[in-house]
Amino acid sequence: MKNIVSKTILAAALIFGFQTQALAEVLYTFDPSHTFVLWHINHFGFSNPTGKWMAEGTLMLDEAKLQDSKVKVNIAMNSINTGIDKLDEHLRSPDFFDVHKYPVAIFVSDKVERVGKDRAKVHGMLTLHGVTKPLVLDVKLNKAGIHPITNKKTLGFSAEGKLKRSDFGIDKYIPGLGDEVKLDIEVEANTNS
Repeated sequence: MKNIVSKTILAAALIFGFQTQALAEVLYTFDPSHTFVLWHINHFGFSNPTGKWMAEGTLMLDEAKLQDSKVKVNIAMNSINTGIDKLDEHLRSPDFFDVHKYPVAIFVSDKVERVGKDRAKVHGMLTLHGVTKPLVLDVKLNKAGIHPITNKKTLGFSAEGKLKRSDFGIDKYIPGLGDEVKLDIEVEANTNS
């Protein structure tokens, strides 16, 4: 009898432990209509053109342990949009992103570090143009709440980062066309229920 009671207590503890973990982790899916990556680059010192990629991904938010949260983002390289069709075509070519060979860039986080009430540094690895390098994003939580249209629990983020395109083998026209690329990212993510 004592053995049965011990096993029952152990089973209850395990079930309760799993339920607690499940409650602490919430899966958010990026809204592809409101998630994108803007990039800015210096153009021979005369201007700082901007382009845009659409992105999708997921955030497994661990509300109890923010540092254990995970982010994965897929950026559709073919979606590049500068507003200039001829330039977009050139940027898709092997001179730059070679989108036929490398259609997707992927960012996967490996560490989330809280740096303020609504701010975090998200460390991870970016795979772009067939090369994987570390990237750190400075992230600000804009809002958390129920979305007035979808009625789903929603998070909104703004993030910034920088990279050297030459680190990823994209070095056409350096140094005239800047090596450093500034990233501005906007994300809306919601739960499935």
